[in-house]
Amino acid sequence: MRIIASTAELRAAIRDAHAGSVGFVPTMGYLHSGHTTLFDHARNENDLVVASIFVNPTQFGPNEDFAVYPRDPDGDAEKCRAHGVDLLFMPSVAEVYPSGHATTVTVDHLTTELCGRFRPGHFAGVATVVAKLFGMVGPQRAYFGEKDFQQLAVIRRMAFDLNIAVEVIGLPTIREEDGLARSSRNVYLSADERQVALSLASALRATRAAYRAGERSASALCDLLAATLTRHPEVALQYAELADPDSLRLLRGTTLEAGQGARAIIALQLGRTRLIDNAAIDHDDPSFQTTQAGA
Repeated sequence: MRIIASTAELRAAIRDAHAGSVGFVPTMGYLHSGHTTLFDHARNENDLVVASIFVNPTQFGPNEDFAVYPRDPDGDAEKCRAHGVDLLFMPSVAEVYPSGHATTVTVDHLTTELCGRFRPGHFAGVATVVAKLFGMVGPQRAYFGEKDFQQLAVIRRMAFDLNIAVEVIGLPTIREEDGLARSSRNVYLSADERQVALSLASALRATRAAYRAGERSASALCDLLAATLTRHPEVALQYAELADPDSLRLLRGTTLEAGQGARAIIALQLGRTRLIDNAAIDHDDPSFQTTQAGA
């Protein structure tokens, strides 16, 4: 595996590889099994695998955790190497945003609700850096986890609207055995907070169970989702919503019809840690099938 810091060297390495297909996994580092699963899929489906580690400053708000975001470059490199990454791109901020950088990518509609209400400018930062990374790498396929479902939808829309020739592939959330979604920010949780954090998976399971039992009122399902979370006084709930999985249109106030897709999506603040999670409620969700948390 080669570790590369410059765009010019990265492009030369990709060109020299004469690969039939390039799979790309962009990350912000502090890697866990959710990331390595993406590497494994990319390795199985492509001739050349490129990963990037870049903590992107433009997607952090002024009071967010950019300065203290967990970092482990040496450990991350070992994980990349162990999971078949060929080229690891670790650029500096100046490499990604050189002096005079003046272009921002914004995706309307998909970014106004959910996390967009609480993190102004976040998705413009995400869309901009991913568009730049796609331009630097030129992959045929790019891999993202479904844990940040809104981010995945925004990236898909951005790539489609800008005619970027890349297949954006979303893979199921990887969970701990007790159901907690894997996240680099889980390291912030105290032992007590981690137990409370299990309420996210509990809320998703309860909502899925109510749907299977016949509840079709999106408002009632949203209320159940929220009630399961707010039983814990430590939880500051930001949102608990059902959304269309493609458009992210909020479904509260509607009656779900047979065959209509719906995604339960939640975000909360627990101490200094912001946690998000989601699950399909209208069909089996693979993210729960390998945990002790049930369906």
